[in-house]
Amino acid sequence: MEQISISSDAFSNGTSIPVKHTCDGEDRSPAFTWNTVPAGTQSIALIVDDPDAPGKTWVHWVIYNMPAGSSELHAAVPKNKTLDDDVLQGTNDFGRIGYNGPCPPPGVT
Repeated sequence: MEQISISSDAFSNGTSIPVKHTCDGEDRSPAFTWNTVPAGTQSIALIVDDPDAPGKTWVHWVIYNMPAGSSELHAAVPKNKTLDDDVLQGTNDFGRIGYNGPCPPPGVT
């Protein structure tokens, strides 16, 4: 079975997320692109989480119902439950709709 390949030009694997995508900056969502969407896919969902957060895996963003034919998500997605094309955003672990970037407690990196 084919696997979706996803990437972001905002940062590289293993590097720090730029401040503009964190609570210390603009807290704006990064852009993502993907390819190799399997045939028969009904819609795309993306969950951005931090498996290394203290205490539990921390969910920063839940966005779903993106059209199966889509291949990108622009940066700075509005923090609305419903977006264009009936794309939906869920509640993250901050208790908010949309993206909220890394915001570790003092002393945690």
